[in-house]
This record gives sequence, C-alpha cells and structure tokens, in this order.
Amino acid sequence: MSDEHAAVLLPGGGWRLWEQFALRGPGFPADGVLRLAPPGLAEAADKFGPGSDLSGPEWQDFTAELAEAAVTTARHLQEVAAQPRFQAALAWQNPAILRTGIAPFLRWRPGVDSRSSMPRQREELVAHYWQRFCVKNDTIGFFGPVGWGHWDQAAPEAVTVHPGEGFLAAQEVYFSGWAIDALAKVLAEDADLMRWIPPRRVSFARIADGTVRVPGRPAQPADADELAVLERCDGTRHTAAIAAELGRDTDEVAAVVDRLITRRWAQRRLDVPAATHPDQALRAILERVPDQAARERALSRLAVLENGRDAVRAAGADATALTAAITALEADFATLTDSEAQRAKGERTAPCRGLVYSDARRAATATAGAGLLAHLEPLQLCLTAARWMTNRFADLIRDRLRTVHDRLRAEGPVDIAALWLHTLPSPHPDAGALIDSVQAELRAKWSRVLDVPPGARSVRATTAELADAVRAEFDEPGDGWSLARYISPDVLVIADDEAALARADVDLVLGEMHCALNTMGASLFVHQHPDRDELLAETTRDFPAPRLLPMLPKELPLKWSTRSRPSLERPQDHYIALVDQTGDPHRPRTVLGADVLVEDRAGRLTAVLPDGTGHDLLDVYANTLTQRVMDRFTLRPEGDHTPRITIDRMVVARETWQLPVSEADFIDEKDEAGRFVKARHWRRRHDLPRFVFIVSPTEPRPFYVDFDSPVYLTILAKAARRLARKDPGARLRISEMLPTPEQAWLTDDEGRRYTSELRFVAVDTTVTGAGES
Repeated sequence: MSDEHAAVLLPGGGWRLWEQFALRGPGFPADGVLRLAPPGLAEAADKFGPGSDLSGPEWQDFTAELAEAAVTTARHLQEVAAQPRFQAALAWQNPAILRTGIAPFLRWRPGVDSRSSMPRQREELVAHYWQRFCVKNDTIGFFGPVGWGHWDQAAPEAVTVHPGEGFLAAQEVYFSGWAIDALAKVLAEDADLMRWIPPRRVSFARIADGTVRVPGRPAQPADADELAVLERCDGTRHTAAIAAELGRDTDEVAAVVDRLITRRWAQRRLDVPAATHPDQALRAILERVPDQAARERALSRLAVLENGRDAVRAAGADATALTAAITALEADFATLTDSEAQRAKGERTAPCRGLVYSDARRAATATAGAGLLAHLEPLQLCLTAARWMTNRFADLIRDRLRTVHDRLRAEGPVDIAALWLHTLPSPHPDAGALIDSVQAELRAKWSRVLDVPPGARSVRATTAELADAVRAEFDEPGDGWSLARYISPDVLVIADDEAALARADVDLVLGEMHCALNTMGASLFVHQHPDRDELLAETTRDFPAPRLLPMLPKELPLKWSTRSRPSLERPQDHYIALVDQTGDPHRPRTVLGADVLVEDRAGRLTAVLPDGTGHDLLDVYANTLTQRVMDRFTLRPEGDHTPRITIDRMVVARETWQLPVSEADFIDEKDEAGRFVKARHWRRRHDLPRFVFIVSPTEPRPFYVDFDSPVYLTILAKAARRLARKDPGARLRISEMLPTPEQAWLTDDEGRRYTSELRFVAVDTTVTGAGES
C-alpha cells in the first residue's frame, strides 16, 4: 500500500483491508436471463391452484398461451446462441457443443418445426450456459473477467463505477501446466538431451555425519565420492559441471550420479517448475542445454505448441477461428505426445482440462468510498469468529504435530521431511475430524450469540447488540499459521440506482468467506492486475520479514491448478521443498525439507533453516491447513431451513432450504404446462423467492433458477430427477438469490448492467509481527 493513502481499517477494530480489491462479475448482462421469463405467464399459471381442473377450457387457453410463450423463448435462445461472443465462450468451455448442439439448434425453426425432444434439449443447453454467463460471478476468460477497484476514503459514495473503454482491458491465453508436463515427458526420452539435465537430491534425503538418511529407514553410509557429488546435486549443475567443479572425469561422475539415483537419493528428470507460464519455464530449461542439436530438437517441438497457442490467442472472440485454432493445437499436441489433448472429467482431475485457457481483465473499475466502509462494520464480527476458528484448528494440529515430533525425536534430530511424511495426509490424519469438531463448536457459539427463534424466516440485529456476545465467544489475538492472517470475503452491494450508490444508500450481502487465504494472490488474479508490484507492496505491508513458503504440488483434484497457484512470492521469501519439488532450482532461498530441522524454541515447534533462522512450524503446513478451513466458516444454525440473518445493513446469511427431492412432485410431470404449474405450487408450499440458486449433489456447480421461467424450471426438474434416481432420500439445497438480476449496478461503457461482487482481502492486525497499519 502506498504511503500517501491511509490504512483502510474496518470499523470495530482488529482488521485492515487491502487498498486493492477485485471486482468480480460475468461477461454478459444480467437482464439476459430475465428475457427467458415470459411476461404474465407466471400470473396466468397461478390461477390454477392445487386441485384445480387441468382439463377444461381455461386450462386449454393456458396451455396455448404457454406454447406460444415457449416459441418466443426459443427464439430468444436462438438469438443468444447466434451471438458471436456466446459461441466463443462455448468454444472455450466445450467446442464440440457448437457442432453437435448449437448448429442444429440454429437451423431449427421455432413455430414452424415441431418442438420435439431434441430441440427442447438444445433450448435447455443454451439456457443452462446462459445462466452461468449472465449471473454467476465466476472468474474465467472473457465471460468472467477480473475487474479491479481501490479504496478512496475521502469519497463519500459507497461505490463509483468507471466503465472504461470497451468491455475488456486485456486478455491472455495460457498453457495448462499438465500439457507442458506431457511434452516434457516425451522430450525426456531423448538421451542426448537428458545427459544435460541437472540431477537433484530428493527433498527428503538428509546428509549428516557421512551418511544419508531418508525417513523410515536407517541411515546409510556413503563414500566420499557419493557425498561430494550428492552435495552438488542441486538441480542447477549438469553432470559435466559437477565433474569440472570436483576436477573429476565426467564419465566417473556420471556413474556416481547413476548410483545415487539407484539408491533413491537423487533424481534426474525433466521437471518443469510450477509457473503461470509453464512453456516459458520449459524453454528456460532447454535453452541451458549446451548440446546444440539436442537443444534445438527439443525447442522445435515446444515451438509447435507455442505457435498453436499464438493462433488461439489471435482468434480472439471469433468462434469459428477459435475452434479451428484449438482443434489444430490439439492435433499437434496429440502428434507430439501421443496422448489425449483433453482430460476427462473425474474425481482425480483438477481444473484446466484443456491444453490452454484464457483469463481477462474487464475495462470497468470501481472506487469504494467511506459510505461503503461504514456499512462494513458487521463484517468485523464474522472475521473475528473466523479467526477464532483458525486459532482452534491451529491449536489442535500443533498438539498432534508435537506428539509425532516427540516420538521421532527419541531417535535423533527431526527434519521437516521426516515429520511431513509421518503426518500424511497433511496436515495430520486427524485433521478432518478436528475441523468438524471446531465447526460444530463455531455453530454452537453463534447460536448463543444470535439466539434465533425457532421457525424464524429472518433475524435482524445490530452490531451494537451483538458486539459484547461476539467478544465473549470469539475475541482473541490471531495465533494461527501465516495464511491465517488473511480472510477474503465476497461482499455484494444492493442499490436501487446510481444515485443510491452515490449517497451510500445501499444494503450489503456477505457471500463466501475464504478463510486463511488471500484469494487475490492466485495466478488468475495477480496476472490480470495492471501492476503486480502494487499487490506485492500490499503483501510486504502484511509480512515485512521473509516468509517460509511450502513448495506446493502442481495440482490437487477439483480445486488446485495452474490458475490457482500462489503468485505473490518475493525474492526475500524462502521456499521449502517437501515431497513435491515443483520450484525452480535456480531460484535463491530454496531449501530441501531434509535440510530444515524442527526444534522447540520457547515452547513452540519451529522450522529452523540452514542459516539458523526460524519460522513457526505451522507455516510449513500453511496450505494444507488452509485447505481444511477455507470454506468452513458458518454462522447458520443447522436445519432444513435457515433464516436470513441481517446485521445492520448487511445480510450475513441468506435464507436457505434443504428440501427432499422425493417431495418435488413436479419433476416427473411430462406435460410442460403441468410441470410449470406444479413447480409453482411447490414453490408456494415452501414460500421460496422467485430467484434462487440450487445445489444438487449430482450437479457440478450451483445453478440459477427463475420460478417465472418454464425453461429454468424444466432444467430444475431434470436435475432433481437425476438426483432422485441416484438417491431417493437426497435433498436439494436452495438459497435465495440476493441481489437479484434486477438489482445489478455494475455497468459497461454502453450502460449494460452486470451482476457483481467485491472481493476484499482482510488482514488480521492482532497477529504478533504483522505489518504496521
């Protein structure tokens, strides 16, 4: 944060907000989905209450009205499907759909050709993607571009929008890490190339007193040649360089390296460091190879993929050109690697299933003023409770790690590598049960604070009324791991119009709370910011001293990929390799886990680097700790229904329902008119709002439903039917959509309105050693 700006302190104390925040929103206007709700049709349907005659003249008139509305809706969906930008978005998501679904749908003539099963399925296909592109605040590609904003506390407004010029300020195409790894695997079959790839000591092999020790095995003696070579296997020296340094024959040293690899103390692999631009990381490795023929042979193969990526970038939003470029790139990849160019969906598949992906920055920016900051005071209550949650989890994990450490310490000094391998799955085998118990206690504490009356639909309170109870239940200084200093909340703004924004006459909604995590430090955000140094300056304010950062695996199922890798590391920070050696060995301040000892300093286990500096042991486990807690904050009571909870002008919990799919009697109704009417009966029985998001265990992500829209109710019916077949006792989780599409305020330079949310980074200022506010 620059010196000329005052710290953005959250009302209530204990937390500071980054001056920078993310402005998240989709790539298509919010009113796009509203066109799929035919005017007057819902009111006409509601004339037929439960038990009404669905066969008489009035019913026939209604079915005719619905059929006419369905034709109009189909034409709207064809207009959507014909949009070049919509087709380009599909080309990024699933290009085959353009040929198998969109092209035949556009050839179909609503009102002339029959609305048989297949055209209806294609209508639903377009409507399903359309809801995601219009009302889901995802961050991906030009249909979910990252926007940016900053605080100006001198401004009285809540939020001011600066539309910018055009829709996008920047767009880039990136390789998925797995694609470049696949190429590296093929290149590694070239023996002439591999003899120039530097060997590396494995991260868990410790050299001490003339022996090499790996966890779980007795120390093994090593001769002088082995030790001398192993000490130089740091991933930066090829075998010939090691030989020159030792004054030895290259072939002799190569034989020693082979012996070290056989003993599993070292490895020589063409490993591409984890990076936002893995192609550039591979190119850097290859360009260091002295053998010109081997180097150029490998670089020429990489260039094939780079040229294909450049063609994808050049295609822009032209769906035809984009599809052709992606198809050509996939063909080249398959030829080069003899492997599939698209990873199948599955439990073990991380995001970024395609060879390349795109991220973008929207032209619109925002300024948040004092009027918004004043309304954020209730957020401090939630952050304080979240800090308590991370503190408790940290305490429990510290106890477990202490037990394992003390057991290992009985056999001699303990290094990080040994402790890590003895506590898998990280951070500890008990971690799942421990966070479950902490979350249960968190709910119990909030239950005492809020004292929600049984059966309440909504609960209102003020910060002043709750502050003492929150302090009594939760208030304590931060004492977790490094990342626990951060919480990234999503805040949505409800305003009637621009004038309301200007006079700060707004209501707020708390979306997700990403605990123990600075989500804006992920690659997908950092590399769409116009000035990465500004984000690094914010980081240095929070951590003036060097940090100890664990070297992370390249991917984890479902959540972790190239796009989400942390990207705010600084030269002064230390990286520690645990099991996965995914960092660049040429980066200074990188150590192996086996070289970092665990010692008790002042009653707390400490990771001690080779230079003698110490860091809290939990910092080594920071990311695995965060994975356990990041989505566990809640203040909702448990139950099939939870009320809307509002503190001051902030909704801190939307109203939710968990409804048995077996009681959704409309899902098996084959007649379109009958299904629409019965779905509205079901809505009224449970008093659901018009706009909702629904989570089904059989669907990959939440989806939007408008109860005034027959096509979205059909999508709901089919999703519920799939769930009922799989598990008749399952429940649909439903939450009110707030704000609604009608309350969108983020505009572009043509005045179109988009749903949006502000993602802040909150920094715990109670932590010892935190940067000065």
